[in-house]
Amino acid sequence: METIVVVKIGGNIIDDVDALKKFLIDFSKIQAPKVLIHGGGKLATQLSKQIGIEATLVDGRRITDEKTLDVVTMVYAGLINKKIVAQLQSMQCNAIGFSGADANCIQSHKRVHPTIDFGFVGDIDAVNADFFAELLDKNYTPIIAPITHDGNGQLLNTNADTMAAAMSIALSKKYKVAFYFCFEKDGLLKDVEKADSVIQHVSVPQIDILKADKIITDGMIPKVDNIANALQKGVHKVILCHAKDVLKNVNENANFGTTFTIN
Repeated sequence: METIVVVKIGGNIIDDVDALKKFLIDFSKIQAPKVLIHGGGKLATQLSKQIGIEATLVDGRRITDEKTLDVVTMVYAGLINKKIVAQLQSMQCNAIGFSGADANCIQSHKRVHPTIDFGFVGDIDAVNADFFAELLDKNYTPIIAPITHDGNGQLLNTNADTMAAAMSIALSKKYKVAFYFCFEKDGLLKDVEKADSVIQHVSVPQIDILKADKIITDGMIPKVDNIANALQKGVHKVILCHAKDVLKNVNENANFGTTFTIN
């Protein structure tokens, strides 16, 4: 079975022009067929402030109202996505950019919560794996922005980590999927104050123990939950690593960062 590489790149790399360029150079050199899912970074928040749209938070979680949705769609699916595509084209990587609404490739529904109305936030229902397989077979490299749709004309702001996991799961029905979760740290750290405290291997049963020990906390919890979900639903391998290490991990079969396995 052919191996497909799915890479998710975090917002902190997106926000750093030099770090993003270095990452894209490495990504372009990945020899296997590949898909990139990118986050949004801080640009949408900055633009919202400039035009007088204040962020609304409930219990520390951002609400996506109609005006905010317009901004994130323009920034994520427009400016950021197309800048990434243009840079990859200059690196001889035949990238093609999408939101979830394009070609009906990722459908979702408006999030339902018992006490909080998150606004236009989407939870994923389906990824069109056949569509992405056709692109990969023709040597295109899909670049996916974290915007989806509900099938009824409504765009929805969608978590990029969740989208990357859903993409990996969908493609795992057709390929052997290696999923690389890239961000600005060297992996899952035993001590967040010590960059050299990377935990090299974590099995799914160990995740609850690491949560109880407060090693997996705060924003790392949903990332690791998405990783566990991907492994439990057929993804072959997941590595959480620094963006600078993804090329070595893929092309040289190295093990920089934290490798997550089912057991």
